[in-house]
Amino acid sequence: MLAQSTSGCRCGRDWRIGGSVIETQNLPAIRALRPAWNKGRIVGQKRPLQPKHVWAIRVRLELAENHRDLALFNFAIDSKLLGCDLVKMRVVDVMASGQIKERASVLQSKTQKPVRFEISEGTRASLAKWMEHPLMVGSEYLWPGRFHERLHISTRQYARIVREWVSSIGLEVTAYGTHSMRRTKVTQIYKKTGNLRAVQLLLGHAKMDSTVRYLGVELEDALAIAEAIEI
Repeated sequence: MLAQSTSGCRCGRDWRIGGSVIETQNLPAIRALRPAWNKGRIVGQKRPLQPKHVWAIRVRLELAENHRDLALFNFAIDSKLLGCDLVKMRVVDVMASGQIKERASVLQSKTQKPVRFEISEGTRASLAKWMEHPLMVGSEYLWPGRFHERLHISTRQYARIVREWVSSIGLEVTAYGTHSMRRTKVTQIYKKTGNLRAVQLLLGHAKMDSTVRYLGVELEDALAIAEAIEI
């Protein structure tokens, strides 16, 4: 027969089975299961934007005359930088003698190695327009914070901005992120050329394996490239 007995200890209770007493105060507490953090989310590698998505976002930003976001959007695609490096870009990194550079270089915080990137004509034009904004007067950083205690926008702010861009054209927000901006241009470069070494250099990867994983290159991709080559 199972009977319950109480003791002076508040931590647990004793159960009597027959003549024996079983202490339960050291057993782990039973807790309600929490929903998984990734429930309802798409996790894993974020998708790159397709060219039609890029143009749709650009048009919306241009119509809204959102000069900061348009410059940030274009620059993120061209630079292919990690968010932590992108938000810390300084004006002197992209300007020389009052002109926007055609190419720039930045030291990656993750690898401590420099990576170079192009600044296309459209991006240069949007950056020049952004430089005229009152918020940029005397600013050391390319993407200054809106509060005095923050010299530049944070990676969290950047991620929120990317979500706003994606949702504005009706895409699934959880499928895209800051890495989508980094992957967008290199994905197109790889599709058009099949040149993994070029993509590796543009991303600043030390190992080719990292580039292959980052792009999600599969055997089918390799075979498609091979089939397009005639000897």
